[in-house]
Amino acid sequence: MLRNEAPLVLLVEDEAPQRALLRKYLERRGFRVAESASAAEALSAAESLPEIILLDWRLPDEDGLSLLPKLREKSPLSAIIMLTAFATVERAVEAMRLGAYHYLTKPVNLEELILIIEKALQERRLRMEVEDLRRRLSALSPPEVEGVVAESPAMREVLSLIARVAPTEATVLLVGESGTGKEVLAGLLHRLSPRKDQPFLKINCAAIPEGLLESELFGHERGAFTGADRTKPGLLEEAGEGTVFLDEIGELPLSLQAKLLRVLQDGTFRRVGGTRELRCRARIVAATNRDLARMVREGTFREDLYWRLAVITLRLPPLRERREDILPLAEHFLREFSRKYGKELQGFSREALQRLLSHGYPGNVRELRNILERAVILAEGPLITERDLTFPEEDSTELTRKLWELPLPEAVELLERRRIEEALRLAEGVKTQAAELLGISERALRYKLERYGL
Repeated sequence: MLRNEAPLVLLVEDEAPQRALLRKYLERRGFRVAESASAAEALSAAESLPEIILLDWRLPDEDGLSLLPKLREKSPLSAIIMLTAFATVERAVEAMRLGAYHYLTKPVNLEELILIIEKALQERRLRMEVEDLRRRLSALSPPEVEGVVAESPAMREVLSLIARVAPTEATVLLVGESGTGKEVLAGLLHRLSPRKDQPFLKINCAAIPEGLLESELFGHERGAFTGADRTKPGLLEEAGEGTVFLDEIGELPLSLQAKLLRVLQDGTFRRVGGTRELRCRARIVAATNRDLARMVREGTFREDLYWRLAVITLRLPPLRERREDILPLAEHFLREFSRKYGKELQGFSREALQRLLSHGYPGNVRELRNILERAVILAEGPLITERDLTFPEEDSTELTRKLWELPLPEAVELLERRRIEEALRLAEGVKTQAAELLGISERALRYKLERYGL
């Protein structure tokens, strides 16, 4: 974790006036500043592990570019920002290739510098939290961590939040579309918590009729209803001091919402047909793909229960918003199903990769997993080819419903994205042809591809 004191900036600059100007400005903005006028001094100062290094290109005893890798070796988590009065594209590219975080030309725009430093510190904090989570994951056995793949900044942030929340007793609400991995992350939350050696029990509130659901959750006494020939403890009892995962909590009937609220408020409940107060010692983790705040406004979900559940709310982004995860997930599923079906597959063809990366995945990670399982079964060669991939077509009525229900900007974005993905598929990834099919310029298409992360 980051130190509690102000972030340390190492200023490597041989010109004293420039050094003084930057030091005074940074100190006014709340940073601690260490100064070095040469490469030798900088290497010694880097042992104090500064969060930020401002590195001048020209130094009296060594070129800043050759010094950069040595500084990274001394302080690998430092964000190094290059400063130069002689900017060229080639220099910038070379500096970034060697690990520079950013590249600024002199005279330095001080406001821009602060923005870059603050962004670097935020990314550094997130990276350290993710590393902490990975260290904790490494203590788990391989089957337990299987399926946890997160390369995108959005998912790394979710994982860092889970690492911080897991040791607490807070109730957690996981929100996200179907197939985004809510159950996987609920299990991860349990395994990273002090309750990891206790049971992790889960129930789908949408899959069980109301009468049976109450009995499953709270248990029942003998004779409570027809067929109750013995006393049966519910999940809240069986979990002990473990975790109970309530999936699709938005489908919980109002009558049971009141009973669950009591559990969350004072930690007690009664079995169906019982009079004795029982204490719930389990942690509650819930998940939904519905808009609970909207359900509260519509009167179909209790407001008091909503606020009890949403002490910590973790929003899982859909796969289309974290496209950096598509390839790592695809490779993960390829390995999983290659082992399962006894095949030695080496990877994906270029066309198959393009198809995987351009698809919209309305079914999210679950859809990608199903696509890869079918592909592994169908594959005949060493590579997964485009011919092996089968993409379920989204029902047109469902798409039309979405377009009418979404706010106008989101509906336009959804339609644009689908049209672009289809054009790229028909043009086999050739952007000029895709642009012609869409009736827009190639430049406009490239802008939209970058905007939507396609």
